[in-house]
Order: sequence, then C-alpha cells, then structure tokens
Amino acid sequence: MLVAVFGAGYAGLALAQTLERTLPADAELVVVDESTDHLVQHELHRVVRRPSLAEEITVTLTDALDCKVRQATVTDIDADAGVATLETPAGAEETLDYDVGAVCLGARTAFYGLAGVREHATPLKRLADAREIRRTFLDLSDGDRVVVGGAGLSGVQVAGELAALADEQGIDAEVYLLEQEPAVAPAFPTAFQRAVHDALLDAGVSVRTGTAVERADADTIALATGTDLDYDQFVWTGGITGAPALDDDRPVVRADLRLSDDTFAVGDAARVVDGDGEAVPASAAAAIREASVAADNVRALVEHRREGSGGFEPRLARYRFDVPGWLVSVGDDAVATVGPTVLTGRPALALKTTVGAGYLGNVGGIREATDLVREELGIGEEQAVDADTDDIVDVSKAE
Repeated sequence: MLVAVFGAGYAGLALAQTLERTLPADAELVVVDESTDHLVQHELHRVVRRPSLAEEITVTLTDALDCKVRQATVTDIDADAGVATLETPAGAEETLDYDVGAVCLGARTAFYGLAGVREHATPLKRLADAREIRRTFLDLSDGDRVVVGGAGLSGVQVAGELAALADEQGIDAEVYLLEQEPAVAPAFPTAFQRAVHDALLDAGVSVRTGTAVERADADTIALATGTDLDYDQFVWTGGITGAPALDDDRPVVRADLRLSDDTFAVGDAARVVDGDGEAVPASAAAAIREASVAADNVRALVEHRREGSGGFEPRLARYRFDVPGWLVSVGDDAVATVGPTVLTGRPALALKTTVGAGYLGNVGGIREATDLVREELGIGEEQAVDADTDDIVDVSKAE
C-alpha cells in the first residue's frame, strides 16, 4: 500500500516524519516535493538583511526523512481517483497512483488580478525572492521609497527588515507598509495588532491602513483612495492562493481534513474549518498541528484498508485550532503573545529565535538550529548548543 505526501513544507514534513514512526511496516511512504530542501518560511525575511542565514533556514529533505523522497513538481491531483500528475526536473510528465494521500502543497502569492502588480512587485516566498529584494534595495539612493503591499505577518516582517537594512547601510530610504484592512496583522488579536503597529513605527516604517492597491506600473501604485503613490521598489505580500495542482484553489476541508475518501489536505493548501466551526488562519503553527491530526487519520485509513473492514468507515480524528501564541519580528525588535500576555523587545526576540531553533532541531536541523541562535541572539556556540527550550512556549511545535 502506497501512502503519498505531496509537498514538504511545514505540514508535509511534519506529517511525513510522524508517518515514518506510525505507519504499518508493510506500507510504503513517499514524499514528493519540487525542491530537495525544506525551507523555514517564517524566517525567510531574515535573508533580506543577512544572506548567510539562507543555509541556516534550509534542511535537506533526505537528512530529515528516512522514507523515499521524490523531486518533482505536482501539476495535478485527482483526489477522487488517487492519481497525481508530476513533472520531473527534466521536464518529463509522469503519474503516481497512491492508495492514501495528503496534499500539503502550501499556497502561492495571490495577486488578485490587480493590473501590473505581478509584473512590477517582488513576492516573498522563496530564497530567490529574498535575495532579489535585497539586491534591489541596495541599489536605492537617499530619498527613494520602498512600498510593501500587505501587512500580514510576512509583510510586517519584510518591512521591518528593510527598515533595519536601511539603517545598517546608511540609506535614507522611506519604507511604506500598506494594508487594506483597518489594522496591521488583521487576522490576529487586537492587543497583538497594536503592539505590532507600535513596533513598526519605532522601526521607522510608515504604516497606512485602510489603503487598498488597485494597480501598479513601473513607478506608481494607484490606490483605491484615488491617489497615487510613487515608489522605487515594490514588494507584494498581499495574500495567498492555492497551488496550481488544485487549480489555484484552496479547497475547504472540515475538521477531519478529508479532501476525498482517500486524500487529505493539510496546511495552507486548504481552508480548514476546525471542530468548533472556526476558520483556521494560514500559519506554520496551524499547519504543524493539523499534520498531527492528519497523521492519525492517514494511519487509521491505511489500517482500515488493509483489514478490509467492509463498508464501515474508520473513526477519524478532528482538528481543533488552539495555538498558544503568535510571534513576529520587526527588524531587531519582535512581538509575541503567550496566552493573553504581549511581549516585545528582547524577551519576544529571544522567544521567537528559540522557537525557530526548536523547530529546526525537531526536523533534524541541529547544526542549523545552533547557527540560527548564534546569529540572531549573538551568543557563543556553547550557549547555543546548551540552550534549553523546554520552558519556552513553542507556537510551532506539534503537540
């Protein structure tokens, strides 16, 4: 029996690592991903200012997994038939038939058909994007303007990073952050939003909420207010859409994460409605916790199919959204929530770094975790190795 995990982001890697431990010995597990590496997406913005961190936030999949890893782009999934269409690195088309599958392909940047935005803005989804943002920024002159469109966590972090880079490089450039909703980090608690907004202002970022982008050309962004905003660099973090293999859709799945009888959808690839009927925000923390539920359900389905249990379906676990806190960096500052408590400054930065390092350690990147702590907190190697994360509330680790 073949179990296939499509995608090795937060959800896919966590799911595959759990299935390696829990699947019956006679079940075959394969992970399909377009890359040979797992990218720690929530630290990607750091590469804009510190290119050397690229090595610390990537983990080779064959180091993290013992199962078969297949490099290919998933171009289509027939969830009902249990068939995936793949494109190999050489450009050949192949199909993969599976018995039980999990779609963990993540999401892509959404441009919403806004004229000129895709053509003139740089997203932040890959290492190449972070490097391009850095290269463009370093070519700016005093008085130039950078505009970041979209003030979710990615937009907040890249705006903060660019403001810090401007200070480090002595470039007197303006950094604007636009958000169409009334507050930054619009999907998050009010106290968190306020602290993030204050941190952005302290970092020197000009924040404009209630400001929607309508279109862009090579020099100007047209706003829904009827005004134009000139720019010299444009970064777009304005939302997400589904993977091409799912026709750019993020299908809705219920709390059991079932996309079809034999296929599950986990993480940002789907719009998850949890066991309480609440929409789950797209985040690394949610994806990893969903993966734990998906692993239980994949195993239950595999055992059910092996035993030939007639027409009775197995009882499946249900996901309930419960994340103990949120973390975001703003340049050299950070904001964190742990329960009702909001942390800022050094404690929040230490918490965020420890969580990131803890995640890397969990997925097998021990060296990368140590290097990340040393780079972010400026402590020695022995301290980094001995850093105790047990007393830190980890908002990314699966329970």
